[in-house]
Amino acid sequence: MRKSYRVKTERDFQKVFKEGQSMANRGFVVYTLPKENQKHFRVGISVGKKVGHTAVARNRLKRFIRATLTELKPEIKPDLDFLVIARPYARDFDMGRTKKNLIHVLRLAKVLSSEETEIEEK
Repeated sequence: MRKSYRVKTERDFQKVFKEGQSMANRGFVVYTLPKENQKHFRVGISVGKKVGHTAVARNRLKRFIRATLTELKPEIKPDLDFLVIARPYARDFDMGRTKKNLIHVLRLAKVLSSEETEIEEK
């Protein structure tokens, strides 16, 4: 995912965190903040040390989240900034479980524009 699709600065992260609406399931918390006149969505991903003590584990989960979001890119509403925060329960997720849980919480948060998103088990 290109850098233009990312919430990068601490200021932007905090704005979404403080002013946005949150929705959660066991694996992830999603904070959303509507932004008018935006060409495409922006996402911030946070995986803390409670999720995995090693950088390898945290980066692996971030890679799974980015891959899922790249796959869902056409269905994500363009006028949003949102944060995906991993919970410790997501520590042992493989790609399939990450995708399933992330789609679930994105539907709850109304980030996806369509309800027909299929969850493929791999």
